[in-house]
This record gives sequence, structure tokens and C-alpha cells, in this order.
Amino acid sequence: MHGSIYEFETLPIFGELGRRDGARNATQVRRGRAVPLVGIVRNPRSHRNKGIAPEMADCSNILTQTPRTREELHYTLAEFSRRGIDYLVVDGGDGTVRDVLSCGADIFGDEWPTLMVLPKGKTNALAVDLGLPTHWSLTQALAAAHRGRTVSRRPMRLSSADGNGRGILGFVLGTGVFARATEAGQEAHRRGAFNSFAVGLSILAAIVGALFGRAGNVWRASTPTRIVDRHSGRLLPYDGYGRADERFLTFATTFERFPLGARPFGRNPGPGLKLAVIDSPVRWIVALLPAIMFGLQGRFLTRNGAKRYSVNNIDLDIGGAFILDGEAFPAGRYVLDEGPQINFVVP
Repeated sequence: MHGSIYEFETLPIFGELGRRDGARNATQVRRGRAVPLVGIVRNPRSHRNKGIAPEMADCSNILTQTPRTREELHYTLAEFSRRGIDYLVVDGGDGTVRDVLSCGADIFGDEWPTLMVLPKGKTNALAVDLGLPTHWSLTQALAAAHRGRTVSRRPMRLSSADGNGRGILGFVLGTGVFARATEAGQEAHRRGAFNSFAVGLSILAAIVGALFGRAGNVWRASTPTRIVDRHSGRLLPYDGYGRADERFLTFATTFERFPLGARPFGRNPGPGLKLAVIDSPVRWIVALLPAIMFGLQGRFLTRNGAKRYSVNNIDLDIGGAFILDGEAFPAGRYVLDEGPQINFVVP
């Protein structure tokens, strides 16, 4: 996508776009043709799409679109829905996937076409979760689809707490030191590091900064964060050594596999929305962060504010910028739950 899709402050993320396309009311063509109809949303600015022509653009059953604004993306997806595409292809990075899912939520509802992701971004964490190779092509994806190779995932749904407008669908949300590490990752991208290597450099920067930084160092700062289980109405307990209304790290995801082979939620975390929290920047916990990321658990961690949860529906009151699928979003009050089940083509 072009810049306007990513500039959250300028977009009605929680507002309603015009519905002159009649999105959900359109008559859909029946899927299941002998030759599948494929709709592609292509981000020409993604890292590995720059200067590269789209694949199979001359095929009559391949509909390739490059929407430049959120509104254009909405109408593109509505047209794909009206024509009853068999496969929806996202040709870009994690941010492009997030925008497609968010714009398509009120068009496809719970009846999404099967998705194919061509990982052309700088990090492509979703591709790691799905087990996609770095250079996964449209030809390979179509061959895998023909063999019936799919897995299901539910993205997270982030909605405004006041209940106005639509939500945003994505897979990874992080606050505090996670947001600062993501900023470091952007610097790594500018210096030529991508995918898991860039993730590793970002984590290393966060650990070094939080471990050796003095009081007031940005890497040791916490973010005002209030987390409430909507079912029980209970506030998530605080077991740190700072202010009870702040958290050093909050990390939420529906991923089952992670970059670098990390296991932040254990060896077999399973599906569903998962939450990890570190209450305060205790130095020995920061020093153990690599081991925690690769599955270290124990009551000694929980008692000192490093906790993991399986959650479903929570209130998040975040007092600082946070990251959702690689992009910064502003402070505010939100509801986080699971979105629709979507099938993805895998090798």
C-alpha cells in the first residue's frame, strides 16, 4: 500500500467508510470453478516487490489490484467478494495483511475466501507462523492450494472501547519495551537486516538497554497499562516492583510459531489468544529474557511479575503508543478479542 493506509491518525480506523458498494449485500458468484478465480491485493512498496512486476498478471483468472488508499482497498475487496473469488492473495508484508483483514472484516464477515500470503515485507512474522518459505511464490501457493494444503488461524480483533466503528484485525500486539524494540528493528531494516535476523537484533538491543541502562533510560521505562478480563471484570494482578498501573512489557498474539524458533508460550501453545506480561524491568528477569522467550517457566518468574495467560476477551487501557503488526498506534482504551477463523494456504 501507499503511505495513507499506514498513517493511523489520518484514517477512520474505528469509523465507518461509505457503503456505496453494497459490500455485504452484493450477490456473490458461486466459488468452486474448474479454474479458480484469484484476487490479489499487491503492495508495490513492500520490500521484495519494489521494481518487480506482479506474477501471472496476464492470466484471465488472476485479478491483481494495487489500491493506494484505505477506501480503495475497501472497494477492491468488495468487488472481489461480489465476483466470488476462490482465493484472496495478500502480496506484501505483515502490515499489508493487517490492512486487508481489517478492511475486509465487514465485507467477508465469518465467510472469508481462502487466503494466500506472499511474504514480501521486511519481517513477515505471519509467514513464520504459517511455515512459509521466504521466497514463496504465487505459483507455489496455487499448487499447494490445489493439493488442499491449508491451516486455520484466528487474528486478534482490536476495537475501540466505546464501541464505535469497526475493529482492526492483526496477529501481534506489543507495548512498552516491545514497541521500542520494534523501532530498533526499523533501524536494522535501514541498515539492511531483515526477517529473523532483524528480529534478533531488535531483541538484543532491548535486552542490553534494559539490563545495563540507568534509571530513566528509555529501555527501562514502563508504559501506563491497565488490563481487565471482561468476563470476570477482574484487573490483571501486578507483581512487579514499580507502579501497579504500569507494565514494562505486554505482548499479545494468536501465533503458534515464532521467529528464531522462540517458544514464549511453551512448546505447544495451541490456538487462541495468548498474553505475556512483564510487570517491571527487574534486571535478573531481563537477563533471563532469552530463556523465557525459548520456553523457560516457573513460579519464581510469576511471583516476580513475568506471567503468561490464555485469554479471550480483555480491556486494554494503554497510556502510550503500541505496535500492531509492525506499525505504531496511539494510546487509548481498547477491547481485544479473537476475530474470525480464516484458512491460509501453506506448503
